[in-house]
Amino acid sequence: MRIRATVAAVSGALALSAFAVPAAQADGSASYRSDAAKFHAAASADASGKAAFRASAAADDPYALDVTFSDVKVNNGKAIPVGTSKHVAVPTTFTLTHGADVDITADDFVTGAYIYKGSFDTPDNILFGILPATCTPVSATTATCAGDIDIYPGEGELSNTDAGAWKAGALAIAYNGEDPASSDFDITKVGLADQGGFASPNVQRYSKLTVNASPEPVKKGKTITVTGALTRANWDTNKYAGYTAQSVKLQFKKKGTTTYVDVKSVTSGSAGALKTTVKAATDGYFRYNFAGTTTTPAVKAAGDFVDVN
Repeated sequence: MRIRATVAAVSGALALSAFAVPAAQADGSASYRSDAAKFHAAASADASGKAAFRASAAADDPYALDVTFSDVKVNNGKAIPVGTSKHVAVPTTFTLTHGADVDITADDFVTGAYIYKGSFDTPDNILFGILPATCTPVSATTATCAGDIDIYPGEGELSNTDAGAWKAGALAIAYNGEDPASSDFDITKVGLADQGGFASPNVQRYSKLTVNASPEPVKKGKTITVTGALTRANWDTNKYAGYTAQSVKLQFKKKGTTTYVDVKSVTSGSAGALKTTVKAATDGYFRYNFAGTTTTPAVKAAGDFVDVN
């Protein structure tokens, strides 16, 4: 869910009108995500992102729920590559510790991890799961929980400035029988815990790499021209665009062997174009290999075979 500046504006008595949700998920399954976004907005405005809700809640705030989080892991610590349209489900796990008076098995108790860009208080962007996490009690006051963070790039949830470093958080909401859609909803009877500052892997713009070696076949000693293109997801346009000024390795694997070896480095030009020449020596496969950056994952082109005679 893309929240941006809207988050900072929500405080006090929660604005109960729904945040925008992806069109593909604009149904009942989106209620957790929408509520999580609104409650996080209020919590970050009042608690400055340290632990739960502020210790002394106002008359129009949820009360501080006796829940804390630890061992928050997102995507097993691996970077999260996201393309231009395909839904990405990012697995998360965390440990939830709660007071004896908190019933985490109640039907209206929900919890889940999320990731955010920027500060906890005023995040530039924040992404939740469509559904809450599932928790398994391991003692009277602790549970291990697992769920997904759902990313829908085709619905405008990311912009190019979102690529790179994010942080992780987790929250829990105990509705205690209160219905936010009801005219007599009493928010002070709802418990909330929200905790940020956990490590998260980078969110990256999915990359693609092509290669073409020609002519083929070619006589030994003649020139082979190897072209290709390095592109990555543009979240502002939902298309792929060239990744320019990047160092890419041209590699070669001799026929009958299993290992590629570096031949030379090539810098991507306009529209991510790659072009270089080599002398034909023996049958084998050429490919380009990009090592990746903090904003863009590593990628290797499929090898292109050249018959040398």
